[in-house]
Amino acid sequence: MLRLDLKAHHKIAIAYFFLAALLGILLRLFYVTPVSANYKYILHAHSHIALLGWVYLALTGIIYRLFFHKTKLSKKYLYIFLATNISLLGMLFSFPFQGYAVISIIFSTLFLFCSYFFAGFILRNTPEEYRKTQSFKLIKAALWYMVFSSIGPWALGGIMSTLGNTSIWYKLSVYFYLHFQYNAWFLVALLGILFYLFQKLNLDFGAKEFKRFFLLLNSGVLLSFFLSTYWTNPPVVLYLLGALGVILLLMAFYQLFAFIMQNKSLLKSGLSSFNYRILMISGILLVGKILMQSLSSLPYFADLAFNNLDFVIGYLHWVFLGFVSLALFAFLNWLDLIRIPKKAFYLYLSGFIISETLIFYKGLVLWLELPFFGNYFLLLVLASALIPIAVGWILGVNLLKR
Repeated sequence: MLRLDLKAHHKIAIAYFFLAALLGILLRLFYVTPVSANYKYILHAHSHIALLGWVYLALTGIIYRLFFHKTKLSKKYLYIFLATNISLLGMLFSFPFQGYAVISIIFSTLFLFCSYFFAGFILRNTPEEYRKTQSFKLIKAALWYMVFSSIGPWALGGIMSTLGNTSIWYKLSVYFYLHFQYNAWFLVALLGILFYLFQKLNLDFGAKEFKRFFLLLNSGVLLSFFLSTYWTNPPVVLYLLGALGVILLLMAFYQLFAFIMQNKSLLKSGLSSFNYRILMISGILLVGKILMQSLSSLPYFADLAFNNLDFVIGYLHWVFLGFVSLALFAFLNWLDLIRIPKKAFYLYLSGFIISETLIFYKGLVLWLELPFFGNYFLLLVLASALIPIAVGWILGVNLLKR
């Protein structure tokens, strides 16, 4: 009989992060030396394993831990987890060699069904005692966003066969998926875990205040999707809806950060200094994410982002490697699911800061027509290499730990 506990679950998630980081270095090497591989195929593997291997598995494991408190996984959950890993390994070993083709599409589709089963498992089986908590309400919304985001991949098949991949609907389907993954599923799920932390530290957000926050947050998440349509020069009403979404998000996060600042001393005393520091850095990166998203509500900056790939890559990595991954590190360390060594964390943070600086620098160079220094791509490879080294360090420490 197969046995697996939550610590093993998250070691596997970290292993996927390590593999995704190595694939990221391989992508960087394309600009430095000849690589006998297809760049787009490696990019597909990198993005799928990063988002679905690391973030998805880490988030789902934490969610299970919050509401079930079992070290050993239940049979139903274990079957979902095993099927999910079959789909992930299938994508890992098909995307680099064929890109989007029959085998990779089959495993991608299997993953979607696994995610539906996971959402159903949590929504049906969460004990009644948690169902009225603020953390569960946020995580419930996040799970629905995860399911909702899959409309994008399902639409791609029909669009490819009828309109082709040059159609604006093809890109809009991709943006739909990415928006409801990055700005809805990941974001709202992490906020749900944060509210669980508030609950454990006896920080009362207030029922009335939470209702307002929840409404502002979800309205903002839904309406801010229209920011992803600006590049199509849509009707004025869509510009207004996108801008309204940003305003609602700003209001929601102002309320949240005001609450955090009011309870800063209680948070600090309830967490280890290291976990508190990671969460604060993640919070600062979240502020940066919100500001960048707000700028994209202005048509000039929306066009700039669409036409400047480095700004897009910088933003996506800011959210994924920065805000999301650091928040996951903090929560995993706090829940004692994964041990994050301090030196490994600061090595990771250094690699993230240096590589992000270089990526945004290249975007600024292209935008403002500034001089470009030599050996840029080699330096980017060396800086980015700190990330898989740090993640490998974290993985190694946890594999050796009994």
